[in-house]
Amino acid sequence: MSNRIQQLYKLGQSVWCDHLSRGMIASGELDRLIGLGIVGITSNPTIFMKAVTSGRDYDDRLTALADDLSDMQAYEALVLPDIRDAADRLRAVYDRTDAVDGYVSLEVNPHLAHDTRGTVEEARRLWSEVDRPNLMIKVPATPAGVPAIEALLSEGINVNVTLIFALAAHERVMQAYVAGVDRFRSRGGDVRRLASVASFFVSRVDSLVDKRLEDLAKAGASTGGLPGKAAIANARLAYAAFERTFGSGGVFSASAGARVQRPLWASTSTKNPQYPDTIYVDGLIGPQTVNTLPPATIEAFLDHGRPEVRLAGGLEDARGVMSALSGLGIPIEHVTDQLLTEGVKLFSDSFDELLRNIAQRRRSLARA
Repeated sequence: MSNRIQQLYKLGQSVWCDHLSRGMIASGELDRLIGLGIVGITSNPTIFMKAVTSGRDYDDRLTALADDLSDMQAYEALVLPDIRDAADRLRAVYDRTDAVDGYVSLEVNPHLAHDTRGTVEEARRLWSEVDRPNLMIKVPATPAGVPAIEALLSEGINVNVTLIFALAAHERVMQAYVAGVDRFRSRGGDVRRLASVASFFVSRVDSLVDKRLEDLAKAGASTGGLPGKAAIANARLAYAAFERTFGSGGVFSASAGARVQRPLWASTSTKNPQYPDTIYVDGLIGPQTVNTLPPATIEAFLDHGRPEVRLAGGLEDARGVMSALSGLGIPIEHVTDQLLTEGVKLFSDSFDELLRNIAQRRRSLARA
């Protein structure tokens, strides 16, 4: 009998785990998750920062590092083996699904978010260093990131486009994917082995919108029915845009043989304890999508999730939510602009903290 994660897969949605650490690999936890139906792994500087600094899993590697390595080189010496090992664990999924799933994502240095050339060079280097076909390089959907995405795809490098909040940014990302695929094909590349996902962030939208609604309510405005609605409405509109681009008669019809760029729902843990802990899973189930879940949300969905397609339709309601928010002085474009700026800073700050903690831990181990 299939579990709820496996039922999602039958409905056309892949579930990836939004967490990676040495302990997860060494303990067999990653293998257990793959056995439950998890078909990919994503990570980011915040996740690695917590993994490296929360225990002693990396002490042996840190002790073995050469003294003359920089903090950045030390970071890669810790992280890249995890990426390779996870990719190897997922290689059977990659082969079984004919390169649809089985990917591990690795982020470029977040400080390159506004540097197109630097992003491309860093992504090329990481792609070569890891040397696994089921790697995805994570590139943010900033104005500088979008041309980097097209360039990398044109070279046959798989891309997980991250930090997408706005519908307009999602449109630009899809256009970059189509152009990158066409350029790769023109170079003689096998587009059937080229993959990309568009990581559309969810829960943070509600967190910011709900805060603004709360402030308005305190001032006497009527906000009934709007808290907790913006994130899924935004994602529904993004899914509709995906269907227009990649569905029958869409602009991607000229790229026969290539994969579609699936929407990936990111930031799907529930931030507001008043909301169900699977709200951003139950509400975002649809064909040709990915949902990336932290371990606690995976366990919650396995226990009491509701695997049923819910992304079909609902566009009028979604547009109504956006119209109502705009009428209250909360245009979604302002929200998503702020979230992109904050997201880039959050990942950059986490990356800096990670490097500082690695340096501190190396000093501590050297004195021991």
